[in-house]
Amino acid sequence: MSTAPPVAAVAVVCVATALFSVYGLRPGRATSDFYVASRAVSPLRNASAIGGEYLSAASFLGIAGLVLAFGADMLWYGVGYTAGYLVLLAFVAAPLRRSGAYTVPDFAEARLESTRVRRLTALLVVFTGWLYLLPQLQGAGLTLRTVTAAPLWVGPVVVTAVVMVTVASGGMRSVTFVQAFQYWLKLTALAVPVIFLLLAWRADGAPWPGGDTPPRFREATTVSVQQSMRVQVEEPVTVAVSGSLDAHRVDGTRVRLEPGEHRIGEGTRVVFPAGADVPHPQGQPPLDGRDWSRPLSGTDHPVYGTYSLLVATLLGTMGLPHVIVRFYTNPDGVAARRTTWAVLWLLAAFYMLPPVYGALSRLYTPELLMTGRTDAAVLLLPDRLVGGTGGVLLGTLLTAGAFAAFLSTACGLTVSVAGVLGQELERMWSAARARVIRRRGLVSRPRRAGSERRIEARDVLRLRLAGVAAAIVPCVLSLVVVHRAAADVVGLAFAVAASSFSPLLLLGIWWRRLTPQGAMAGLLVGGGTTIGAVVVTIAGDPPGGWTGTLLSRPAAWSVPLAFAVMIGTSWLTRRSIPPGTARALARLHAPESLAPSRRPR
Repeated sequence: MSTAPPVAAVAVVCVATALFSVYGLRPGRATSDFYVASRAVSPLRNASAIGGEYLSAASFLGIAGLVLAFGADMLWYGVGYTAGYLVLLAFVAAPLRRSGAYTVPDFAEARLESTRVRRLTALLVVFTGWLYLLPQLQGAGLTLRTVTAAPLWVGPVVVTAVVMVTVASGGMRSVTFVQAFQYWLKLTALAVPVIFLLLAWRADGAPWPGGDTPPRFREATTVSVQQSMRVQVEEPVTVAVSGSLDAHRVDGTRVRLEPGEHRIGEGTRVVFPAGADVPHPQGQPPLDGRDWSRPLSGTDHPVYGTYSLLVATLLGTMGLPHVIVRFYTNPDGVAARRTTWAVLWLLAAFYMLPPVYGALSRLYTPELLMTGRTDAAVLLLPDRLVGGTGGVLLGTLLTAGAFAAFLSTACGLTVSVAGVLGQELERMWSAARARVIRRRGLVSRPRRAGSERRIEARDVLRLRLAGVAAAIVPCVLSLVVVHRAAADVVGLAFAVAASSFSPLLLLGIWWRRLTPQGAMAGLLVGGGTTIGAVVVTIAGDPPGGWTGTLLSRPAAWSVPLAFAVMIGTSWLTRRSIPPGTARALARLHAPESLAPSRRPR
């Protein structure tokens, strides 16, 4: 496949992103533009922008890859991602918009009147945002490596550069235009190729994985191994090898692979004959056709894993920082509810498509089960199933959609993290300035109108610098952290959000007895234990059995633990209920016309 069309597609998406960011910058450059686009985004545009940033690498590439590997159990990802907005609609959307806050830490401080809760919330927002950014950047590297053979570091660097330009240009106002455009690009990029892929599948006799047979190569297939790996061969097979096999150099000769473990070196090419079983990574035997197509049979402890996934996605959606900040951009609570309804329809339309790619990949790109690069299934299908010029054009469209997914989600996450970092830096600067004034016995003079404008310009500059910092850190991490399936890493980010922000928001909005001490304890226990599970899962090889399952799918135990600790500690410290609780709850639940306008500090 020629590399020119995919490179051109990536360039077009990046240039279009930059142009939309400049267009979104024109109406204004105030601090409120950076944070919440002056709270003037219409429901349809906001819904499109939410769809653009929410449909990340996990949605565009990851779900198809998981369906390829694990089958029917992975369909719950799309269900959970979409249904999470029902919970958001019912309990959070309108009250959160009425809070008048810019960020989740703003809400925490306004509701609980505690600077400590605010700071802890800010740390969790930054961690969740950077964790969510990792698979976006690594997915960009995988995409460019797949379609152009570029080094893995190129994709993260390109995405980070474009994101920094977009966020620094105009913050939320620019990002809104970019993400609304990119949602429709992603939907088109998945919907158009799937029509031709299904037609080609029908012309091939409409085969389907079934029976008790493992995945097999339908035709002679060349597998390029990009990183050194160990694979398990179940049945003897004769292959042609060019490269390193079992620590021996082989130059294009035919070799018989006996059952057992074999080590294949980096850059090796292995040609498998038609009908051969697909080797699998050590310790990860593939499912046969029957288990692959049957629910609750594709993973260890499937019942627990499925319910834990649903808890994470249903409750984690409301706590994702780049999703929550979107509801602050609506003009009022009614518009926030309309936005959520529109999002449900937009997400439902999108999530019908990735499972189709996953099922077709099981038949036509089974070698990805051997290399572990299952996230590349969507990108390889057109060339494998359609071929020729048509396959190149469809693959180019999918490459454009994939990069739109990386850019839109990365922009939303970066601007939300930058907002938190910028506010915390501002508060630190103000506190330091106040200490200097007190130490020197000076008097702080009131600001004149012209001075206020200069302060606004300085604030916007600081926020743009925070946006640059928010993008660079995850870029560096993406280059050193071991690559894992995008949907798995995003699922862990959902688990962190569900275990920390979900209890804070639900109890903060609907329970008047929540205290600052209870919120702190719940955030520390729920968020802390989940972060520990994330570090063990990502940084090394998690243990097997129940221990590994509990660590890789922590939401089923960490979310109830966070709620229990937050409620129990609040009950024990019930004398510490903030004095302004009644006023804060009235603001959250009163009609828009009765709620006084208040700008967050």
